[in-house]
Amino acid sequence: MPDISLTTVVLLCLAALAAGWIDAVVGGGGLLLLPALLLGLPAGTPAAHALGTNKAVAIVGTTGAAVTYARKAPVDVRTAVRIGLAALAGSSGGAFFAAGMSTEVLKPVIMVVLLAVAAFVILRPAFGTAPATGPATRRQILAAIGLGGLGIGFYDGLVGPGTGTFLVLALTALLHLDLVTASATAKIVNCCTNAGALATFAWQGAVLWQLAALMAVFNLAGGMFGAHTALKKGSGFVRVVLLTVVFALVANLAYEQWLA
Repeated sequence: MPDISLTTVVLLCLAALAAGWIDAVVGGGGLLLLPALLLGLPAGTPAAHALGTNKAVAIVGTTGAAVTYARKAPVDVRTAVRIGLAALAGSSGGAFFAAGMSTEVLKPVIMVVLLAVAAFVILRPAFGTAPATGPATRRQILAAIGLGGLGIGFYDGLVGPGTGTFLVLALTALLHLDLVTASATAKIVNCCTNAGALATFAWQGAVLWQLAALMAVFNLAGGMFGAHTALKKGSGFVRVVLLTVVFALVANLAYEQWLA
């Protein structure tokens, strides 16, 4: 483990706990966890080590949340895994293209899309509150695999922030799920994409395993607690958290674009 103070380790663990809760409810926990690692690790630590450690921590919390959801929410695991495998392929393609282009030009576009999404959710109070009326059709599943899997997976590899939130929105709209079931399905998809990314970082030797193991315990607790909270509070609560995370994403991207 790198030479960091006990205070910093404690703060990183608390960040992992909070990130696990946020990610389980509506996605976007990486908005807290990754910046915390970038700030907490000693100066000169390669950014890849923060990214790799972030994935090692996040996959534990995501898996815990997915298992918790799968036990109590009506999740179609087979469909979720199919979307997840498509997202894994999409993220690999996005990572390939990311090496040759600047993502700075995409950030204003993403901010506009996020604000449009927020406006839609605010103006449509019923969005994601009604349970699915029946099993998804083949056309709906293919659309979710194409947009939610390949499309958002590609975005994850290319840019990254807010992937979980985009997944929840896409699954709600395309499969006509309520927000709680969409969050549960998104966690299974996230497990697939996180596994692929973690394998790559581990192969490159860019994971700080001791720190990751410690933070993962807190992230797991946060993820399982977040899943229980979402299941207990229902779609109305998830909707409020969703809007909060969307606006936090916009603020974060705006800061990176114009102030950082």
